Amino acid sequence: MNATQQGGVRVGIDVSKRTLDVCLLPDGEPFVLPNDQEGVEELLSRLEDSPPELVVLEATGRYERLAATSIAAAGIPVAVVNPRQARDFAKAIGRLAKTDRIDAFVLARFAHAVDPSASVIPDEEASALQAILARRRQILSMLVAENNRFQMAPKPLQKRIRAHVEWLGKELSRTDGDLDEAIEASTTCIKENEALLKSVPGVGPILARTLLAELPELGEITHKRLCALVGVAPFNRDSGQSRGKREVWGGRAPVRAALYMGALVATRHNPILKEFYERLLAAGKPKKVALVACMRKLLSILNAMMRDRVPWHLAHLRTP
Repeated sequence: MNATQQGGVRVGIDVSKRTLDVCLLPDGEPFVLPNDQEGVEELLSRLEDSPPELVVLEATGRYERLAATSIAAAGIPVAVVNPRQARDFAKAIGRLAKTDRIDAFVLARFAHAVDPSASVIPDEEASALQAILARRRQILSMLVAENNRFQMAPKPLQKRIRAHVEWLGKELSRTDGDLDEAIEASTTCIKENEALLKSVPGVGPILARTLLAELPELGEITHKRLCALVGVAPFNRDSGQSRGKREVWGGRAPVRAALYMGALVATRHNPILKEFYERLLAAGKPKKVALVACMRKLLSILNAMMRDRVPWHLAHLRTP
């Protein structure tokens, strides 16, 4: 039975920096609330009158976080969807115009027609970890840019660029310290989960912390869905008699980048991943294809470990 047949209330919320445009289907007048604590409390108060079966929001650069976290905390299923998916759906139903009110209506229709699974919303500590990790990536990006400029800059400018590079290096160290403090101060099981993930050869602090902050679904969903979520699942490109190459695309770029480095290390130091990688190369697979397969296998192993709450154990993983 699909969502429309069930007849439950579905809510679409278009999120911007300052406002929440809300649409309730099948009945209910659209309304607008401020995107702040008071506005979210008013939203929850209105939703209590007729609790929806699902609320759908777009991922909008973290502006949706307050609403999504509060709605999930109230026990209402909430799905945070990719804006491209929502826009493609709008085109499919002939809604070519784009306003905040129309977008909220489209998201409510999307909730009825597609009925996406509820998202796993990170808690406050995971959100704080996300912010520190995002800052760390920004500093690394600036370091790469400044080092590239240093090579091409005239000598009068090199001294100033070098000073900035040194400052960025110190800032990177301070940010790593902030990460350590956030893990140590955690009142949830972040520290325990980090130790569990780091027990796998090839998984270092950055990969473990990125997974905990950016992939709260780890251990909660099937490995196939998880691989698609990260962007390492191959998709078919077939039509009629034509059989195209399988491709991976989309997903969470920060997680995929950290997983790539982890898999690269694992192909050298993790016995299972090393054997798997070498077997794929011997079968004629290109190195990049083999490495993506190792990323997928590593992610599946970590998902199973988090699900079953068991640390890495070579003998256990070799058992069929």
